[in-house]
Amino acid sequence: MMQETNIQALQQEIRGASNITRTIKIEVAKVLVGQEELVNSLLIGLLCNGHILVEGLPGLAKTLAIKTLAQAVGGTFARLQFTPDLLPADLTGTTIYNPGDHTFSVKQGPIFANIILADEINRAPAKVQSALLEAMQEHQVTLGGQTYTLPEPFLVMATQNPIEQEGTYPLPEAQVDRFMLKALITYPTRQEEQEILDRMAHPEVSFDTVQVVEPRDVLAARAYVDRIYVDPKVKEYILDLVFASRGAAPEQLSERQRDARLEGLGDLIEYGASPRATLALTLGAKAAAFLEGRAYVVPQDVKDVAPAVLRHRIIPTYEAEAENLTGDDIVGKLLDELRTP
Repeated sequence: MMQETNIQALQQEIRGASNITRTIKIEVAKVLVGQEELVNSLLIGLLCNGHILVEGLPGLAKTLAIKTLAQAVGGTFARLQFTPDLLPADLTGTTIYNPGDHTFSVKQGPIFANIILADEINRAPAKVQSALLEAMQEHQVTLGGQTYTLPEPFLVMATQNPIEQEGTYPLPEAQVDRFMLKALITYPTRQEEQEILDRMAHPEVSFDTVQVVEPRDVLAARAYVDRIYVDPKVKEYILDLVFASRGAAPEQLSERQRDARLEGLGDLIEYGASPRATLALTLGAKAAAFLEGRAYVVPQDVKDVAPAVLRHRIIPTYEAEAENLTGDDIVGKLLDELRTP
C-alpha cells in the first residue's frame, strides 16, 4: 500500500517534469517532418546519458534533426565530417607552443560541445574513432597531460551510410556496443514528403528554432528518469530478452519463459547482447515511460526500445546470413516468442 502511495505521488511529479520533452518535440516538429523514431531516440539518449548510432540513406534530415534539437535545448552544437585524413587532434584539440614566453596553450577541439554530430563515422580511421569513443565513455579529454571535462549534457549522434561501403572503416563490434541505441532511418511517407516539399522547396530556407528549455532542465529530467519504478517482473523480462539473445538454455530463463519456443534460435546467433544491453534496456524503458509521463515502466516500454538497443549487439551466424536474417529479425523473433509479463 505504501509503495502504491509513493508511485502515485511520483506520478504527479513525473507528469509535470515530462512536459519538457513534449515542449522539445513540438519545437523540433516545426522544422523536422516525421522521423519520430529518430527524435525519440535522441531524447532517450539525452535522458539516459547515452549516445546514438544512426544508419540511413543521404538526405533524410539526420543533420537537421540533431541541429534543431541542440537549438531547442540551448546546447552548443558541433558537426564533425569524418574523412580518411582526419586526425584525433582534429577532434579533441591539441597544445600549441608559444615561442614568445616558451609555454604551451591548449586549443580545445570541436568535441567540447553539448551535442555532437559525428557524420559518417565509418569514413575515419580507427584512431579517430577510438578518440571519439573514449570521449563518449569517459566524458573527458586529456590534452598536454591535463584532463578536461566535457560539458553536460553531452550527446553524440554518429551516422553511418549503408551504401558506398568501399574505402570505409567499419566500427568493430566492441565499439558499436558502446552506443546505447542504433536507429534506422527510412524514407518518409508520401504525405510527409509532400509537407517537406511545401516547407523547403525554396531557394533559401531558414528556420529560427527557439530555445525552449535550458541544458540544466535536461539534467534535472535525468534525476526523474532515475526514480521511475521498474517492477521485478519487468526486470525478469529484460533479463530473459538478453539471455535469450545469447542462445541461453531454457533453465537460464525465468520460469515464465521455460516453455518459450526458442529451439534453433541459438543456431542463428554468433554473439548475443552484452550486459550493457541489460542496462540500456532498463534505462531506455524508463526514459520511454518518462516521455509518456508515467512513473512506472510497462512491458511495452521494453518492447519499444528493444530493437534500437539490441539490433547492433546481436551478431548473426553465417547460417542466419544465408537466410537473409538480420539482427532486427532475431530481435523480432525474441519479442514474439518470449511471454510478456
